[in-house]
Amino acid sequence: MKALGFHSLDSTFAQQRIAHVRERLARGETIYLAGIGPSGTHNSGVALIEVTKAGGPRLIVNNEEERFSGHKHSTEYPRLSIDAMVATLHGLGRDVDDIAAWLTTWDYPALIGMGIRSVLEEAPRSFKLLHPANTVAMDPRQIETMTRTPKIVGRQLGRDSRVPLILMSHHDNHAWYSFAVSPFNDTNEPVAIAVLDGTGDRGSISLYVTLAGEMRQLYSNDSLFDSLGAFYSVISSTQGGWTWLSCEGRYMGAAAWGDTNRDSNRYYKRLREVLHFGTNGEIKLNRALAHWHSDPFVEPYSPALIDLLGPPLKPNELWNPDAMLRVEDIHHRPDTQYRLDKAAATQMVFEDAMIHIVDDLLRRTGANRLVLTGGVALNAVGNMRLLEHFDKAWFADAQNRDARLHLWVPPTPGDPGVTMGAAWHFAHMAGAARGAPISHAFYCGPSPTSDDIAQALAAPEIASRKIGDISTTAGREAIADLMAYMVAENGVIALYQGAAETGPRALGHRSILANPCDAGTRERLNERVKYREAIRPLAPMATREAALAYFDLLDGASDADYNAYNYMVLTARAKPHAQDKIPAVIHADGTGRVQIVREDDDPLTHAYLKALGRHIGVEVSVNTSFNVAGPIAQTPLHAVETLRKSKGLDVVLMVGSDGQVFAVWHGGDRDSGRFTGWFETWSAKRTVGAQSV
Repeated sequence: MKALGFHSLDSTFAQQRIAHVRERLARGETIYLAGIGPSGTHNSGVALIEVTKAGGPRLIVNNEEERFSGHKHSTEYPRLSIDAMVATLHGLGRDVDDIAAWLTTWDYPALIGMGIRSVLEEAPRSFKLLHPANTVAMDPRQIETMTRTPKIVGRQLGRDSRVPLILMSHHDNHAWYSFAVSPFNDTNEPVAIAVLDGTGDRGSISLYVTLAGEMRQLYSNDSLFDSLGAFYSVISSTQGGWTWLSCEGRYMGAAAWGDTNRDSNRYYKRLREVLHFGTNGEIKLNRALAHWHSDPFVEPYSPALIDLLGPPLKPNELWNPDAMLRVEDIHHRPDTQYRLDKAAATQMVFEDAMIHIVDDLLRRTGANRLVLTGGVALNAVGNMRLLEHFDKAWFADAQNRDARLHLWVPPTPGDPGVTMGAAWHFAHMAGAARGAPISHAFYCGPSPTSDDIAQALAAPEIASRKIGDISTTAGREAIADLMAYMVAENGVIALYQGAAETGPRALGHRSILANPCDAGTRERLNERVKYREAIRPLAPMATREAALAYFDLLDGASDADYNAYNYMVLTARAKPHAQDKIPAVIHADGTGRVQIVREDDDPLTHAYLKALGRHIGVEVSVNTSFNVAGPIAQTPLHAVETLRKSKGLDVVLMVGSDGQVFAVWHGGDRDSGRFTGWFETWSAKRTVGAQSV
């Protein structure tokens, strides 16, 4: 690997680089570090952070290749992401030579070693893993590209030599970044960290504890197959009808429509046998029931599991409309309720396993603060269940003290966060401070300029006009009021402003917004705007006051003024009156995946929510990602193309970096007249109001 340009963390090169960065930081210099997710793993990309001795790391960009290429969960070499990062560097008056170290998101020799060991330990059945049908995540072409990454990066940056890459441990990256940016990063009490993943480079479950800011690993299960991520992915794919990475969130949504009672669900008790709940919080796959340790895609079930769940859907059946789970079939397809009950059982077993792991971790560390990260932490319902389970009664019994669990999950718990994690972790090793906790996730790519937007608006069948300027308070309030007026009229609008959110959730910079008070909003938006399954819930975006008024925000998520609810990674139970008032954002199980919006973080979106309070009586909005069958819209061209795809989207408001606001809507024969009618009526009302004043 050294000959190819890769260097292990304990190598002479890496240690010299750490010492070099440490010396520069001690002299008061500002350092730049890049974390790179190369080809061959899902969600490739690159992160750039700025580091000072006292201030620690500060995120400049976290560019996900999917956002620039348009290919969801891209595993390609992140060429476009790197180009965008270099442009950002130039905008700061810097160049690529200012990057002091390049860090990888995986320790590839460790990953390859674990893969070889896993195959040998499960031989001979595991030899089927080497079949092309079982290697969709390990494309040989992309693996070969990955091995040439130092050379490819060097060529892209105009160098004659390889760019040396330092290999960082995948789960260490997850753990350190998630802790360092959490509300718990300055406590002197122990903080437990659980990395629950599909897989890392040394295992799929890794547990840590920090004390006085120093992190120590307590456990790694050293297994590719004893994985909560794999458990959920295999079942949700083979029962739901979607491919990996697309199935998990959909199945979590489907679970709410099934029987969520552990005593009455017909599948739960037997399905729980797929996982062995061992001592010391250990979770293992029951290989007598489940075969995905040897054949995860073609024949993942044993005969006994087939007897329980039915035969798994085959790879060639995925995305087939006749095979996919559809809640709208519940009234005319006899097996639909059974399939929903299986989803509920899978979710409950998954939650049991999370609780089993965390129970031992909290007992072992004596901690009542938990940072949860890794891809598994995207299960917002499971996260809520942890807070509900580890209550005061549990702590009185287990730790003999008056406490309850305090939980935090980062906005990027999955692999898009590990590019940042590699750089953050390296900065810590070089002696930088931990840095400040985060409150939002708006740093993917550059902010579009008004010129960028104007160029994108030249597309055919697109109408547009400049409608305002949010660079002043009065201008911002006017645009926010227009947005709220259109939503109150049951319009569906998109907001495109500033740098995009990094991570899987749109949080107000690349969002589709709609009326939460109309019970028909979810069906219309899923069917006519997003073209997706009816089982998919819509999330509530709210001011802090409205979130507290309509949802039971748990005390265990109250740190830093309920920071844990800023990112749509944690559901909350709706209060009794919420179902009648905001039905569009209450899911079938009575929960909502809340996002609190702060004025300091996002002035325009916060002003919009306040304006909604005046127009519809609640400071709550539907919020879903600004995308249609692809990644969240990144560039102005992507935004326009997303509008063109979506017949039910009334207008997109695009905000330039100078504050100029453009309204963009369907033109020509596709123009419904809805936006122009709303704008004229709203303008007339404001004129009358101003005259009366």
